[in-house]
Amino acid sequence: MKIIIGWLITIILVVLAIICLTFIITINSQATITPGTLFTIEAGEGVSQIAANLAEQKLIRSAFWFKVHAKLSGQQGSFQAGEYLLEKDYDTKQLMNILVTGQALTKEKVILIREGLSSKDMAQYLTASQLLDGQKFQKLALTKVSNLPERFTDFVFLGQIPRSATLEGYLFPDTYRIFKDATEEDLVVKMLDNWQTKVTPEMLQDIASQQKDLHEVVIMASLIEKEVRTYEDMEIVSGIFWNRIANGQALQSCATLAYILGENKPQYTTEDTEIDSPYNTYQNQGLPPGPIANPGLNAIKAAIYPQETNYNYFLSRPDTGETVFSKAYEDHLANKAKYLD
Repeated sequence: MKIIIGWLITIILVVLAIICLTFIITINSQATITPGTLFTIEAGEGVSQIAANLAEQKLIRSAFWFKVHAKLSGQQGSFQAGEYLLEKDYDTKQLMNILVTGQALTKEKVILIREGLSSKDMAQYLTASQLLDGQKFQKLALTKVSNLPERFTDFVFLGQIPRSATLEGYLFPDTYRIFKDATEEDLVVKMLDNWQTKVTPEMLQDIASQQKDLHEVVIMASLIEKEVRTYEDMEIVSGIFWNRIANGQALQSCATLAYILGENKPQYTTEDTEIDSPYNTYQNQGLPPGPIANPGLNAIKAAIYPQETNYNYFLSRPDTGETVFSKAYEDHLANKAKYLD
């Protein structure tokens, strides 16, 4: 009996030991796959700055000995710029090897394109942030559809717009991740692909059923995007603008004046409204000849699905950005005097 009890105790102890060992292994495994410390080497940084940054993030114990190791190994000028995910238990040799061979965490660039930017605005952003060549990007964006490279024939919607049109208006605003060796053309393709995904076949069918063409809807969306902020306001402004076109009235969109002048003003002068330009919707009836910006999905949807109201006029308060609507012209003049003068 004592022998049996002894064996049982032994088995229980072995099982407990196995459980403990498994627990320890699991904890250690989890420790090795938990996120490390994000460390960045900027272009042009020398070993002294890199060592100081490593020490500050507690990835090394001594910046001095790291520099000594780099010098003795002849690697002090071999560090590769980039982002790294580093563990705090790397020894100096491991760490040096990772930073010298450029085993970067990411090989991507993140590009943030806001709603309402023109291709010129995008180009300036890409150049200023050193993400891509802005001039090359803008040149491609303003290329006529008829002259685009062959890879662009995959985008069916481009066949529904005039051959003389450019890609302005179809560069879908969003956050894009591209490889660091990606070209300007690669980014434009991603933007068009995103546009084709977001603007559904049902939406395109609804445009056709309204006896409108895609390009005029995108032009309208670009005006709406620049005029007001919220989707609800966009729907109302869309209704006002389409009604003006149906009634043979000029759109009188201040957004087109801003586009011509390259300047946003709380209120435009009489001289501004008399500028000789096909984009001047104070002097010309109907839509301008092309989009003035690249609208987001809300503006596109608003252009397709306008809201019918009794409003005929609107303005944006410069202090709050709120849209103030009015039915009668006299009320609109009163609102201008109250908020703009």
